[in-house]
Amino acid sequence: MNIQIQAVHFSADKELKDFINRKVEKLISIDDSIINADVYLKVDKPESYDNKIVEIKLHSSLGEYFAKKQADSFEESADLASQALRKQILKHKEK
Repeated sequence: MNIQIQAVHFSADKELKDFINRKVEKLISIDDSIINADVYLKVDKPESYDNKIVEIKLHSSLGEYFAKKQADSFEESADLASQALRKQILKHKEK
């Protein structure tokens, strides 16, 4: 399982990367057909609130899942994105 984390125009610290890895690994445990994950961390406008954006794209043998969330912190954004992806995965598994 390959989790690729890219921070755009800044460097993410180890704690943030570990947090995101844990979130993505929980999603992978739901659907074992997931092959790899791409995570993009972006800062929208540095002077504004809700400016941390997390995009997560999961590549599965059955298709792709994608979520993009924005909040005050990267942790909160990652949490919201993983919740959205969890819903998508569970909905897809029901079919």
